[in-house]
Amino acid sequence: MAGKKLLMIVGDFGEDYEIMVPFQALQMVGHTVHAVCPGKSEGDSVKTAIHDFEGDQTYSEKPGHNFTLNATFDEVEPEDYDALVLPGGRAPEYLRREEGVIAMINHFVETDKPIAALCHGLQLLSAANAVEGRTLTAYPACGPEMQAAGANYKDVAVTDVVVDNNLVTSPAWPGHPKWLAAFLKVLGTDISL
Repeated sequence: MAGKKLLMIVGDFGEDYEIMVPFQALQMVGHTVHAVCPGKSEGDSVKTAIHDFEGDQTYSEKPGHNFTLNATFDEVEPEDYDALVLPGGRAPEYLRREEGVIAMINHFVETDKPIAALCHGLQLLSAANAVEGRTLTAYPACGPEMQAAGANYKDVAVTDVVVDNNLVTSPAWPGHPKWLAAFLKVLGTDISL
């Protein structure tokens, strides 16, 4: 099986693990992943943040790594990609105001291509009016937003995944094992052990 071509939309202070881990893991199994950010070009970087769960009422936030983009936002054509990856963190709260981001997302929604969204990444789908009637999960603080947008929101364990046809979602990075496995299945990726 030939690898798929995947588009990942990121931004400053996106969640470090939610960007780095899928970016590397999806390439490891043979897929091509292009990470882009509005207003930035290939070779530029975004700052990431590490969100941790330490027993407080919400996650804590620490500085992450600088993540280097490997494609230019203004030069990519969504039609050239087989699937979309939307990490969480703080970036989605402002990326959802970018018309170009919404237009890219709409392409994947309208063509029923696979979409993997994690944590606050679901805010991008909500802003694109793409969650109504969909069964999904997100970071719990985003649950009311998903319900208000008409989604069938599932409050699941942070390590779980919810799959609705081509849409694969998980509440946060602790769900990576199940989330990535489910996304690979939707992509038709065959891994032989």
